[in-house]
Amino acid sequence: MHAPTCTDDLADPLLGPWLKGYPTAAPPVRRSQLAQRGWRVLDGDLPLPLAVLKRSALEHNVAWMQDFARQRGVALAPHGKTTMSPQLFRRQLDAGAWGITFATVFQLRLGVLAGVRRALIANQVHTGADLAGLAQLLAETPGLRVAFLVDSLPQLAQIETWRSAQAEAPVFEVLLEVGVPDGRTGVREHADALALAQALHASAGLRLVGIECYEGLRLRGETAADSAATDTLMQRVAAVAKACDAAGLFDCDEVIVSAGGSAVFDLVASRLRLDLRRPVLGLLRSGCYITHDHGHYRRLVDVVQQRCGCSDSLRPALEVWTAVQSVPQPTLALLSGGRRDLSFDIDLPRPVAWARRGSGALGAVDPAWTIRGLNDQHAHLLCTAGQAPQVGDLIGLGISHPCTTFDKWHWMPLVDDDYRVVDAVTMHF
Repeated sequence: MHAPTCTDDLADPLLGPWLKGYPTAAPPVRRSQLAQRGWRVLDGDLPLPLAVLKRSALEHNVAWMQDFARQRGVALAPHGKTTMSPQLFRRQLDAGAWGITFATVFQLRLGVLAGVRRALIANQVHTGADLAGLAQLLAETPGLRVAFLVDSLPQLAQIETWRSAQAEAPVFEVLLEVGVPDGRTGVREHADALALAQALHASAGLRLVGIECYEGLRLRGETAADSAATDTLMQRVAAVAKACDAAGLFDCDEVIVSAGGSAVFDLVASRLRLDLRRPVLGLLRSGCYITHDHGHYRRLVDVVQQRCGCSDSLRPALEVWTAVQSVPQPTLALLSGGRRDLSFDIDLPRPVAWARRGSGALGAVDPAWTIRGLNDQHAHLLCTAGQAPQVGDLIGLGISHPCTTFDKWHWMPLVDDDYRVVDAVTMHF
């Protein structure tokens, strides 16, 4: 396949039977013409397994999170690594997102091809290959703004060494990352953070434009414990930002203060609006909100909803549909979807929808049904004797942690509430 461009393979990609989940006997079609096919998942028009996005829930989530950020006076830079989908980036930007967050220069390149012009790389950039790639993107793309994370003097030294070998190199914008003990990346001690900030300010090749953290580790879904851990981290972020501001170490007119994650976004949003001597842009980097899920994030966001007193919240938009291909025992059914098709890194999937073979209609899922395990291509559905589904029935599975379902697919159809295919998105991992 040729390298994608914004006008064809990204904005309006050609879909065809080379993609898992696309009808093998159907001719290729552009995404913009897909709805004309009249396909409906419950009628068996597409091969299973098939990951689908429910349009109404997706649109609700995009609007809900944008409104959440707006009401709290912060901006949204959704994490693109969740979906790596140009069509979904566009939905988020059109809804009002400040930009898109990425984890690597490779991911950023996709975003740039898709029209992203403001981005964070919420990760350390330090290798020559990545620095060269970022420099090229900045040189080739008018109006592109990118900031990445720095958390150590050795990283800064590597960047300076690379720059010294270049005939010409851009001045990179960076955020200083504050980390937690035994966590991921990020400076652990306040004094080390200030020493790094001073070195960044003194560098001719870098501009310190803000402070960043990631609060999503070791969360329990319990307000008291999660609030305490988040408060401790955000107090450290505020202390570093205020010290840098007082010492004149920021090299910008507007200071970025950013936190991310999709689990306790309510606890960090209000802490991003710091009172500094210059304007502050609070950036929230939630990613999984766009599709939500039926497991891990649903449990955590239910607690967010309780804290916020919201009458409505995020809705699961992502399902993986399978067919019952064997019922070898009265209480065991084998479904045609497994580890190659859906998330299992946090929780096993759960049955959320059911359609009898040939009926085209949804039926109620027995609450006793559970998925006990997965193989590469199979899910093991446990059920009560006499209540098992039949061979050929369709079972929709809800997932836990959408990120690791998205990266198993190259496309997903968007469906309406009747499971008719109305559009599609593509993924580029």
